[in-house]
Amino acid sequence: MASYQVVIIGGGPAGLSAGLYASRSGLKCLLLERGMFGGQIVNARRVENYPGFPEGIPGWELGSLMHQQATRYGLESITAEVMALSAGPPYRVFTSQGTFEAQTIIIAAGSEPRKLGIPGEDRLLGHGVSYCATCDGFFFRDQEVAVVGGGDTALTDALELAQHARRVYVIHRRDQLRASQVLQERAFAQPKLEFIWDTVVEEIGGEELVSQLRLRHLKTGQLSTLKVSGIFVAIGLKPNGQRFATAVALNETGHIVTDELMATSAPGIFAAGDIRRNSARQAITAAGDGATAAISAFKYLFST
Repeated sequence: MASYQVVIIGGGPAGLSAGLYASRSGLKCLLLERGMFGGQIVNARRVENYPGFPEGIPGWELGSLMHQQATRYGLESITAEVMALSAGPPYRVFTSQGTFEAQTIIIAAGSEPRKLGIPGEDRLLGHGVSYCATCDGFFFRDQEVAVVGGGDTALTDALELAQHARRVYVIHRRDQLRASQVLQERAFAQPKLEFIWDTVVEEIGGEELVSQLRLRHLKTGQLSTLKVSGIFVAIGLKPNGQRFATAVALNETGHIVTDELMATSAPGIFAAGDIRRNSARQAITAAGDGATAAISAFKYLFST
């Protein structure tokens, strides 16, 4: 069983920044990522608010550059699903690619899209139901689709889909958007976007593919049907913290509780990024969390 001074769980901006700082400090460090290195950021068509890129940068490219920089200093990285953690320290990390021992752990497992929890959503996943416009928008060229949500992600997805689809309906449960002003201005100026206010989706219909949505107006209760070929759900993210509930304390929303140094309730375990309590859920703050967690892990290793 391979042993490391630091094992990092999650390969998004928080995990990769932690890996960069830990490996540059001379620590033997392993990063475990179950999907693509870069995390949720790889789904962004263009990241415009990360310092150092005044013209913006595609999310996949930023994630790739972060991974390249982190591994340059000796960080090992493996694609693997983390199943469980043992009590410690030292800790054992049980994964789909074997078991690893760690003196310290940095949990940067991020978050995943929230579901609507309505009939048809799970059944038609991958058959017209999607949580990633950048990934799947191309498949809906010249078709009509819907986006559910009113925040930055929803409008970013809608604008992305407008590059492919004939019409994009933005369905929001309120009568005004929560997205940033810049995104709102772009969305309202895009002629392919049509907004459906004060409305929720109650059911996704279709046999083998999505064909329609059943809608309910929240103020009048009126039901209606919207014919679309796809629905993109963008109603927020939920933290991937439950699998660590036996190892560290979580709050009522499932986020890991940390102090300002990213320390959790367990000695030698730190958390960073979207998965921790009070995260700003931005790439730049996640990167800062990762750096802080790595520095804290280093101090823990050489002060105990």
